[in-house]
Amino acid sequence: MLKLDTSKARPFLQADWAELKAEASVAEKFLKDRTGAGNDFLGWIDLPENYDKDEYARIQAAARKIKEDSDVLVVVGIGGSYLGARAVIEALRPLVGPAKDGYPEIWFAGNQISSTYLNNLIRALEGRRFSINVISKSGTTTEPAIAFRVLKKLLEDKVGKEEAARRIYATTDKARGALKKLADKEGYECFVVPDDIGGRYSVLTAVGLLPIAAAGIDVDALMQGAADMRRLILDNPGNHPAIEYAALRNGLLRQGKQVEILANYEPGLHFVSEWWKQLYGESEGKDGKGIFPASVDLTTDLHSMGQFIQDGNRILMETVIRIAHSSEPVVLGAEAEDLDGLNYLAGRDMDFVNESAMRGTQLAHLDGGVPVSVISLETLNAHSLGALLYFFEFACGISGYILGVNPFDQPGVESYKKNMFALLGKPGFEAAGEELRKRL
Repeated sequence: MLKLDTSKARPFLQADWAELKAEASVAEKFLKDRTGAGNDFLGWIDLPENYDKDEYARIQAAARKIKEDSDVLVVVGIGGSYLGARAVIEALRPLVGPAKDGYPEIWFAGNQISSTYLNNLIRALEGRRFSINVISKSGTTTEPAIAFRVLKKLLEDKVGKEEAARRIYATTDKARGALKKLADKEGYECFVVPDDIGGRYSVLTAVGLLPIAAAGIDVDALMQGAADMRRLILDNPGNHPAIEYAALRNGLLRQGKQVEILANYEPGLHFVSEWWKQLYGESEGKDGKGIFPASVDLTTDLHSMGQFIQDGNRILMETVIRIAHSSEPVVLGAEAEDLDGLNYLAGRDMDFVNESAMRGTQLAHLDGGVPVSVISLETLNAHSLGALLYFFEFACGISGYILGVNPFDQPGVESYKKNMFALLGKPGFEAAGEELRKRL
């Protein structure tokens, strides 16, 4: 199970640790009792055990079908509609080279508005059998709607409209919206974006589970890891890793630590960090409040961001995700001529080198005035990753309530959309478009 070590960060706190945890316990009660702001979006709390078993079986059946008839599954979605799935898939599938187990490759589209990317994707799909999983609550979000329109036509031109309908899977609202209407009309198999779970908390719903299952990842183990973390949290009110993490980061924020860096020492965790950034940035960044979530991939970024972390503006706190044991160790050998000076490591595995780099870096950052906490997982697998995702979700809810914001809405996101629609000339936005063009 996940372990959190805050012993090196707590000495930086000026506030009393017991008082911070007591404050976090009040916030936790809002979450568990469902009495806080945004309480109509708390379906994720019980999800690891209270999920729709019939839909779950359909997800696994669809994943088997995709494996049989497709070399590639293109996942079309943005934000919470793709980040959770991508985080799990890239953490648990090979990062280099194709998968060798017969499962399809998982590619992503609709998470930006780049014609270059979309054309590259289309060219890469030439000669490949592919299916599409389009994920959108409404079906009108600009980025995925553009990509889906193009990719749907590509698939229909390739295999015909009838066969294309069998290879398109829509994850959307259960009853309404443009995508649901199209799916019903065309006969796409549908999965549900739950009404009581926001996008950034949806990785353990069909939103994340269909792509994850299609990639051949053990979704039973993923859900069990989340369920085990949920049980640990619910059985130990006021005394579990999520409450400790939430209390610490808010205590440090009050001392001017306005930026939290999530650091990892495994390249496969890069998109876990990207998912985490959306979870905390969108949940906490409102009303002029919040901790800015940033991330680094180490030791890579020590050669680019290391100087700032070590010696720059002291606004940083750091949280490290540590994987204790690699599933694929590499043992270093000896060379007859020790030209690179590495023979002293002969017989050691790369885990030892990586762990030493991690520990040395933590001590350097502590000496540089950066509080460092460590989240440890024994190994990186579906079970441990499920526990990690749920831990971050629960801690985020507590942390948002400590801050005094609604952790489950995102009112600021609408501003850029309105401006974009106005500049695009969308019907109904003409007057706003004229005003914006004057400003530009």
